[in-house]
Amino acid sequence: MKNFSLIGAAGYIAPRHMKAIQDTQNDLVAAYDPNDSVGIIDSYFPKADFFVEFERFERHVEKLKRSGNQLDYVSICSPNYFHDSHIRFGLRSGADVICEKPIVLNPWNIDALLDIERESNNRIYSILQLRLHPSIIALKQKIENGPKDKIYDVDLSYLTSRGNWYYTSWKGDTHKSGGIATNIGVHFYDMLAWIFGDLKKNDVHVLTHDRAAGYLEFAQARVRWFLSINYNTIPDEIKKQGKRTFRSIKIEGEELEFSDGFTDLHTVSYQDILDGKGFGIAETRTSIEIVHDIRHQTPKGLTGDYHPFAKLPLEKHPFKNVNK
Repeated sequence: MKNFSLIGAAGYIAPRHMKAIQDTQNDLVAAYDPNDSVGIIDSYFPKADFFVEFERFERHVEKLKRSGNQLDYVSICSPNYFHDSHIRFGLRSGADVICEKPIVLNPWNIDALLDIERESNNRIYSILQLRLHPSIIALKQKIENGPKDKIYDVDLSYLTSRGNWYYTSWKGDTHKSGGIATNIGVHFYDMLAWIFGDLKKNDVHVLTHDRAAGYLEFAQARVRWFLSINYNTIPDEIKKQGKRTFRSIKIEGEELEFSDGFTDLHTVSYQDILDGKGFGIAETRTSIEIVHDIRHQTPKGLTGDYHPFAKLPLEKHPFKNVNK
């Protein structure tokens, strides 16, 4: 049984990590979050020590280390802009690190962490769960077994509604989250690069507070993509079903069905890591480069090969004239 700690225990994705630790028959011994709405821990590890001050958490981890109960893994679900620092803490603690995506916000952060990883003799793992989805694996195998010179036309649409709270939270601050493309799109870009090969082109058509659209060209794919957190961008037929999320990947006009199968992908990710596999930090480079370049581009507008949803009317920021 391995000892885990969890940073960011009050976050949205944290319960999936708790479940993964439990499902792989390991123990969560310590957790940290400045917010104390973490009653969910009782469903998994009621005996875990919990801290709302990082200094006390750090001291506790040091005590565990000196008492012979050293942490084996530090799992990180904190806000994106903390990942780099929390990864460094995990390595300094003598533990391997499992970090949610995006693992960092800038490509050069990867280089620095790789240096520290080599010095520490511990490993940094990223959660890239789409690579473990059966439908995505089947698609990769299909492309690998198909004509090597074929260029596929792909349309990616991911619309996941968020309320006004989003803009008040760290997620609404581009400097902290990386913006829409980073926050909700980075795992899709990783998947596309994993399947279709080297990136050739990265154009941005629309980039606002609530949506982003652009064109990516890979060795074997031309991809029109659109991401949004605005409910009004969701197709009417989806709204009529009472849904607030729309996810679609069309390849050569054919829909890739991958709506189901997401529930246990974190557990699969953890098991892979425990089995000596897992995805290292170097494997995240292409997706981090893509999102970094997206947020630093000036949108070209509706020119070239753009996603049809890019034509939807833009909306004002709900708090644009409100002082936070």
